[in-house]
This record gives sequence, structure tokens and C-alpha cells, in this order.
Amino acid sequence: MASSMMFKLTCVLVACMLVMSASCAEATITCGFVASKVAPCVNYLRGTGGAVPPACCTGVRTINAAATSTPDRQTACRCLKTTASSIKGLNQGLVSSLPNKCGVSIPYPISPSTDCSKVR
Repeated sequence: MASSMMFKLTCVLVACMLVMSASCAEATITCGFVASKVAPCVNYLRGTGGAVPPACCTGVRTINAAATSTPDRQTACRCLKTTASSIKGLNQGLVSSLPNKCGVSIPYPISPSTDCSKVR
């Protein structure tokens, strides 16, 4: 099961890198970076709650700190949406509450309906 998940994550990363390199040349954040930082969160986000793993919150804070420009924030938003949609069984409530649980405030909800082009 873990190898299947890593294969899917790798495919998503490659697709994100191709899309983002074509559409957001100004962004310094890549989908590979975002996906690698949220990878420790996957098991937690499939569960029903409990404590967020420290490595997960470290990744969330790292993404937030790296997303200093509008193109970076838009790229991070798109990558989070793409990565989340590619992983089966995520608890959307846990996904949307993750930044807050990690002590991070972001200007948009992590949701399939978020319009990343409007993220500033």
C-alpha cells in the first residue's frame, strides 16, 4: 500500500512540476517541494483526528514560510489541491483544519473549491 501511495505521489509531483513550470515561471515553490513537505501528513489526514505528527506541522510551516510572493502562494495552493485530490480517503475536515492545528494562518481554505488564481 505504501509503494502504491508513493507511486501516485510521484506521478502527481511530475505532473505538477510540468504544469507549474509552464504556467508560473515566477514562482520559486514547486509541487515537488509542497508534496514532500505534506507527505508526513497523509496518514493523519486519512484518520479521524488525534495529534498532528510533528513532521507534518514542520512541513506545513516550511511551505508557509517559503510562500512569500503571490505566485508562490498560488502555486502552493494549486499543488495542495492537486496532491489532496490524488490521495484517496482524506478527511476534508482534517485537511482544511491542518494549517490552524499547526499554528499557521493562510489566506485561503484548503478545499477542492478554492480558486487558487484569486490567492494573493
